[in-house]
Amino acid sequence: MSKRLKSCKLLCHYTHLTPFEREKILFFLAEGKSITEIAHLLKRSKSTISRELLRNAAPADQPMSYCPLTAQALYKRRRKACRPHKRLEYAPLHFYIQICILAYHWSPEEIVGRIQLEHGCQLVSVPTIYRAIHAGLLNPSGASAKFMLRKLRHHGKRRHKKGSEERRGKFVISHPIEDRPASATNRSVRGHWEADTVVGKQGKACLVTLVDRKSRYLLGGKAASKTAAAVNKVMCEALSGQPHLSVTPDRGKEFSKHAQLSKELKRVTFYFPAPHHPWERGTNENTNGLLREFFPKGKDITDTPEDYIQRKYHELNLRPRKCLGYKTPYEVYFSKVLHLA
Repeated sequence: MSKRLKSCKLLCHYTHLTPFEREKILFFLAEGKSITEIAHLLKRSKSTISRELLRNAAPADQPMSYCPLTAQALYKRRRKACRPHKRLEYAPLHFYIQICILAYHWSPEEIVGRIQLEHGCQLVSVPTIYRAIHAGLLNPSGASAKFMLRKLRHHGKRRHKKGSEERRGKFVISHPIEDRPASATNRSVRGHWEADTVVGKQGKACLVTLVDRKSRYLLGGKAASKTAAAVNKVMCEALSGQPHLSVTPDRGKEFSKHAQLSKELKRVTFYFPAPHHPWERGTNENTNGLLREFFPKGKDITDTPEDYIQRKYHELNLRPRKCLGYKTPYEVYFSKVLHLA
């Protein structure tokens, strides 16, 4: 044991009154002894005896103003109440966290960060939420033990190994990503987009995603098929009326007709990363991962209504992001302030 720990133990010499000492207090009071005399006999401080009688004595009009059993019961009640209360016992906070995970698919870190942003204080910590999830404290009534745990984004999923081979079609690109302007690299202005597609069932409809590098704002929609013509149509409709300074897609064949789309969008420039470099378009890749919560792999989205897809896009645009200081992409893109917590 270290010297510092030993010294702390020597300084922490105070102990609470025992039931035996409380019976002694009653005995000495019956003999008419003063507080000073009782403290001397019990080898306690006068303030300890005085505080005990002040806090635990019955009203003066009662025949027996001090009872050891009552005093001990009051002591235990106060002792239990003085301990820190569990944050998630507060019903509104418990319900808010449940809704954010189940309905909005926010992560515990996003929930805590958003509360901190709007209220200026940390009502609950990230580890507390994770402990509650693993303990099943946030599960709805009647749900299985791992119900809420399965709602976390990466639970039960296997991540793709780094360096895994991707089969991509080859076509002539217009500009490499190294030529992209500095405003796109440092995310200083709106209008620099990263583009990709999210496939449900092979050979069927797919989602087109366009993510603004500065705000992480998501645009796009459903394409009838994963062909260059169908993807170009969705991208043209999504970017019309929006600032579009550049587009950075991957090297999938659905972007092989980018030159035609560039003309339709008033000469917007397309920049392509090196093959098998998805981290150079990390913003879009991360957003596609969020969309997978609603559109898992292998699910045919051909009959999925467009308004449902747009609602999910809008839901992600209202999701606080750590990289934005827990503001939402909608707030950054439109320079507005929302109240979500």
